[in-house]
Amino acid sequence: MTHPPAPNRGFASDNYAGIHPEVLAAITAANDGTHAKAYGADPWTARLKDLFAQHLGDQATAYVMFNGTGANVTALRACCRPWEGVICADTAHVHVDEGGAPERMGGLKLLTTPTPDGKLTPADIARLTIRVGDEHAVQARVVTVTQPTELGTLYSVDELRALAEAAHERNLLLHVDGARIANAAVALDVPFRAFTTDVGVDVVTFGATKNGALGAEAVVFLTPGLDEGFLYLRKQSMQLASKGRFYAAQLVAQLEGDLWQRAAAGANAMATRLASGAAAIDGISVTQAVQANAVFAIVPPAVAATVMEEYPFYVWDEHTGEVRWMCSWDTTADEVDGFLAALAAALA
Repeated sequence: MTHPPAPNRGFASDNYAGIHPEVLAAITAANDGTHAKAYGADPWTARLKDLFAQHLGDQATAYVMFNGTGANVTALRACCRPWEGVICADTAHVHVDEGGAPERMGGLKLLTTPTPDGKLTPADIARLTIRVGDEHAVQARVVTVTQPTELGTLYSVDELRALAEAAHERNLLLHVDGARIANAAVALDVPFRAFTTDVGVDVVTFGATKNGALGAEAVVFLTPGLDEGFLYLRKQSMQLASKGRFYAAQLVAQLEGDLWQRAAAGANAMATRLASGAAAIDGISVTQAVQANAVFAIVPPAVAATVMEEYPFYVWDEHTGEVRWMCSWDTTADEVDGFLAALAAALA
């Protein structure tokens, strides 16, 4: 039986990439034949909590989760009472890519606003914090931002500080969805805490899967006391791993040394290379600032359809022809150059 040739690895999603060998080795090492206590009472989870304290401050309290959707929804549930809502951009991951989980599973009302670059501003927070004390209206409680945004753009340290101040002035909390938080830290060239703890962020969803993990995320509370009852909420939300050491081991592998940095830097560099090459091709226009590992561009639909047969990627907006190209920790320069050559050939 013959099989068609496999397509190139493509640029559809950094979730398409495999497990980083160093993460896989850490999982194997955690499976060394010994037994370990279940449900996070193991040495790997204890080590991970120490690492989060080193990266985000001694007040940080971390909880390992299965995936980003569960982490985001559970973190927001911890911050909101049933009559409270969440302010976000209309392109935020929690709004467009969680399958309705915040509403269906979390019972959360999302208060959205359009943004040209995926980024909220203090003015957006002010505009959406309305009818305070009105029993007929959902009361805003949390501001959530994606860092980097769904459009691949970055909040600067000062922008996040301004958002935190605007939120806290109104008795709101600031949550950062950090599915690609390592890419943000590398792009900003600052430690994790510089754009989280030090600017007043209250809770972070810390992603590892898109940066080379098999599947491991964490919810990290930065404001003392905000995690009250979260042990029970995590269990109730079906996010408590029985063999927790294998999830913690992945995050330990990334955070104990510089693996998180090396993996994210490689992805970011390839996105820069891809954007530069695409912008030089007649008929392609890059639509967003390329600040992490995502590239957005307008490509003629027929060209996109042709090239996708060899290099998978997603059409972001079918009406405008905008596409999204994601680079991963294992994307190579040869792959980028081959993709660019295929685009140029299809346009020609």
